[in-house]
Amino acid sequence: MLRYVDSDSASVWVETAGAASVMVRAGTRSWSARTFAVHGHHYALVEVDGLTPGAATPYTVDVDGAEVWPPESSPFPASVISTLTPDAPLRLAFGSCRTSVPHDAAGNRTHGVDALRSYALQMAARPGTFAWPDLVLFLGDQVYADTTSEQMQEFIRARRDPNEPPGEELADFEEYAHLYGLAWSDPANRWLLSTVPTAMIFDDHDIRDDWNASLSWKREMEQTSWWHGRLVAGLGSYWVYQHLGNLSPAERATDEIWRLIAVHDADTELDLSDRLDAFVERADADPASYRWSYSRDYGDSRLIVVDSRVARRLDPAHRALVDDDESGWLDDRMRGGVRHLLVGTSLPFLLPTGLHHLEAWNEATAEGAWGERMATVAETLRQALDLEHWAAFQSSFRRVAQMATEVADGKRGPAPETITFLSGDVHYSYVAEVERTSGSRIIQAVCSPIRNPLALPLRSFSAVLSYAIANRPSEMLARAAGVPAPPLRWRGIRGPWFENCLASVAETPEGLRLRWITGVQGDGGEPRVRKVAAVTVAPRD
Repeated sequence: MLRYVDSDSASVWVETAGAASVMVRAGTRSWSARTFAVHGHHYALVEVDGLTPGAATPYTVDVDGAEVWPPESSPFPASVISTLTPDAPLRLAFGSCRTSVPHDAAGNRTHGVDALRSYALQMAARPGTFAWPDLVLFLGDQVYADTTSEQMQEFIRARRDPNEPPGEELADFEEYAHLYGLAWSDPANRWLLSTVPTAMIFDDHDIRDDWNASLSWKREMEQTSWWHGRLVAGLGSYWVYQHLGNLSPAERATDEIWRLIAVHDADTELDLSDRLDAFVERADADPASYRWSYSRDYGDSRLIVVDSRVARRLDPAHRALVDDDESGWLDDRMRGGVRHLLVGTSLPFLLPTGLHHLEAWNEATAEGAWGERMATVAETLRQALDLEHWAAFQSSFRRVAQMATEVADGKRGPAPETITFLSGDVHYSYVAEVERTSGSRIIQAVCSPIRNPLALPLRSFSAVLSYAIANRPSEMLARAAGVPAPPLRWRGIRGPWFENCLASVAETPEGLRLRWITGVQGDGGEPRVRKVAAVTVAPRD
């Protein structure tokens, strides 16, 4: 997998069958790294440097001297490292919620055509005919640890009794490793991931549905016999499979786990199992001890990707979606002086207004606004309906709304043309905009799912709950529970769309262009891409 890439360096992530030396060859040069081990699995991250800005260089991968990538007789174009051109306009694809089921008739019938795979096949079939993205940003639920496929369940049954907790959910690192293999081993997606840089952040299903929804949810999980093992395996595998590749060379140099790898004797393989387990235990217990969020500048655009799961503060007296440390980090980066400010957060910052008011009411009621009996009812609803987005953490919502407004008003440096929140999670896609007459345009763009569509009855329920007749009643409920009016007013400008989708963001002379595509089954058996919607967010006059 091709991970972090800038103007002159790249990170190539590899999983191998055993301890090995891994070499990346590009042009006339080569770079190598020794694998490290975690719970019997072997990984390497090869740091490629000294590249030419703005160049696309084919590369190959050797393991112990034998070329293993690209595969023999591959039908796909050569994998390339495309370095960034300084000051070039950004092209970014994004989305969330992708299940790991086969790409056959049965899988397509239950989960729809994979939008990511459809896009990969289009890229491979039409090289050079359209601009590839500089980055694919995956905004959560890259894997589903709690809702497993038949393939995953077969693996579980072969090694333990699924009648014992946690049943057909994931139990340990070994099962996470297998699930990541299922998620990323389809040839078309595997090729795309080898040739387009990726950045990622977790959401709840990477660990478990409603992860850290509330203090009572967390305490309930901690009473089980299996939760601690799941959490350690989930966060540890996330660091290996997802987070490590998010880091720039400078960030890796300060990462405590990577430093162990960097200073290790290259003649032997380092086993990180115990150190990584202890590290993620501490990161969960003390979120301020490690940061999963990150920020990147691409020419005159800035991308900020926010952890909204580990960094939560669940104490009822001081609830926050991002704690003070994380909020301070975000505050430092919410600045103007760029053309476009992009904020990646797995959970939509601006929900449809009906759902926003309902979640704000639910938070106030669950914390006692209507008494103890209703607090219990509200907590049940919170978990049953996933009412735990930014709107359900009003202190954090209002603080970030203030940050965005100050940036848009030019109080934090020259105002950008746009401030755009990129999100997923809700299993439908839409675009909303804050009602403003001056300064930056503030946009919410949601792309969800890549492959995990809502059932038809749930689509109707979500539409009614989020839009239509639910708006006014839910607003009245929120006011009755003592929730102040939101500091922003926003409206939906396009959507919702319930198809499996992959979205893109591109800087153009006319403004920020947003586009959603889906995959549909083609006549020849392989899927093709169909445009769902496109919106251009032009700067204010």
